[in-house]
Amino acid sequence: MRFTRITVDPRQMGGVPCIRGLRMPVATVVGMVADGMTVDEILKEHPTLEAEDVSEALQYAAEAVRERMIPLDA
Repeated sequence: MRFTRITVDPRQMGGVPCIRGLRMPVATVVGMVADGMTVDEILKEHPTLEAEDVSEALQYAAEAVRERMIPLDA
């Protein structure tokens, strides 16, 4: 999949994947969804975001997890 709304710039946010060059990390958006926020709530709280940004952030996170193993025990 090609991500058109995710940008990585080493000069911005330390190269962390962000939404459309904004200073909004993908992980922050995914965290808001994980915390139970709806897309409408996220967009209301962050008016620079669009619904497609949230969707692509989730797709990006799913792809990132698919690429590596994460230990489940502490």
